[in-house]
Amino acid sequence: MDDTRQIVPPAAAVSPQQAAERLALARRFPTAMDLREHARKRMPNFAFEYMDGGNGADGGIQRNWAALDAVQLVPRYGKVVKPPPSDCTLFGRAYSAPIGVAPIGGPGTAFPGAETYLAKAAQAARVPYTLGVLSGISVEDAAKIAPDVLWFQLYRFANNDHKIGLELTRRAAAAGVQALVLTMDTPIRTVRSREVKAGIVNPFKLTMRLRWDAIRSPAWLSSLARNGIPRFVSLNPYAPPNLSLEESAAFIRREQGGAFTWEEISKYRDVWKGPLVVKGVLHPADAERAVALGVDGLFVTNHGGRQIDALPTSIDATPAIRAAVGNKATIILDSGVRSGVDAARAIACGADAAFAGKSFLWSLGALGEKGPGHLIRLYTEDLRATLGQLGCANVEELRSVTTRHPGAWKTADFGT
Repeated sequence: MDDTRQIVPPAAAVSPQQAAERLALARRFPTAMDLREHARKRMPNFAFEYMDGGNGADGGIQRNWAALDAVQLVPRYGKVVKPPPSDCTLFGRAYSAPIGVAPIGGPGTAFPGAETYLAKAAQAARVPYTLGVLSGISVEDAAKIAPDVLWFQLYRFANNDHKIGLELTRRAAAAGVQALVLTMDTPIRTVRSREVKAGIVNPFKLTMRLRWDAIRSPAWLSSLARNGIPRFVSLNPYAPPNLSLEESAAFIRREQGGAFTWEEISKYRDVWKGPLVVKGVLHPADAERAVALGVDGLFVTNHGGRQIDALPTSIDATPAIRAAVGNKATIILDSGVRSGVDAARAIACGADAAFAGKSFLWSLGALGEKGPGHLIRLYTEDLRATLGQLGCANVEELRSVTTRHPGAWKTADFGT
């Protein structure tokens, strides 16, 4: 990995009118949870249930939130504290904050055009944006929108000796993607009960029930009219031409599935020369195995509680994983992040950054194209306020903050 510090261009200045609009949004929607509640009112029910729900009875989602809330950070006083910066470095590249957009599968179902809006906001704010392979814009188009902050996530396409996956990897490299993320935590797709109750079928089909649901959401329909029905366009070169939505879904089911094996991770390591990240790590032994294969980063995540709600929470698994890999890997916490305080908790417990998925979809549902930028500002400003309150001059000093973390797993708990 190239450790040369690369500087992302600074964010553009805002006009007085833009500043006034931002202030008005901050007063009306001061937290991610406020955006969630507004999104619930504005979106079609099926779209909200798709983006907001988890596996089973949402136990994993609730425990992610509760576990983060349980982490306490002890401030130190007695020195003059200036408003601290929130900038950080990930894989040798400078970003404005240790906060990013996690990979999201099919975000256009939740809000048409989501990928474009997220990429624009991340580029403007100078935070990482992880484009999922199952997205409505290609990796090449995403790179044009977010050239300085783009990461790319892959699921496993194992047919024909990983022909599709390795070709997508080469395309990502040619497009200038900064990091490749391989997802391991979806060996099979599990049932999400809220989606079932909302009438979502797999493969997705815009049934009459869902169409009627959408009619009652003018904002969602307007974005659909502008962006079209979501299709997974990065996969178009590998599929037969002119497929219907159902045929396209069937093609993806044939080609994609299962979790990457360690041997396959090694194969991608050989092809991809930039920072390589594995997503879905919860066990320290898996973290050690990944690092031994040359992986540069680890997403510590339980998939946002969407796969199975019996998994450890990400924040509770993070300290043991940091202890296992030391400084040999960049650790990114994902699942349950709703604030800058949560990002501070993650870093104090051993992560290098905190990424969010659901909350960025909430922001789109609540405010459309303006939502992601507003949420990034909320997170960044909250993080800076948290740093100042704790007596930290910068993000790096969070690592020395005294924490109380009652749910943290110890290495011995994993049987290693």
